[in-house]
Amino acid sequence: MRLYLQAMPATAEAPRYVQITLEQDLLGGWTLYRESGVQGGKATLKREQFLERDDALVAFEKARDAQIKRGFRVMFSQGLDGPYGS
Repeated sequence: MRLYLQAMPATAEAPRYVQITLEQDLLGGWTLYRESGVQGGKATLKREQFLERDDALVAFEKARDAQIKRGFRVMFSQGLDGPYGS
């Protein structure tokens, strides 16, 4: 699953973005990646590991909701067929 969110600045600055990705690893665990930065500039990448899919989904949704509350808008989503993916 992947979400790309952007916040448009009021001035002529480049937009800020957040990309949240949830992937299953080869051992059956789940990794949540949160990348953020300014479009065309430096980025920060944070990673969290989860053993259970449900825990990873809760963290994914919490990260998404936190960014939406900060004024980010979803620009692109991939792999979010239903409330628990496919």
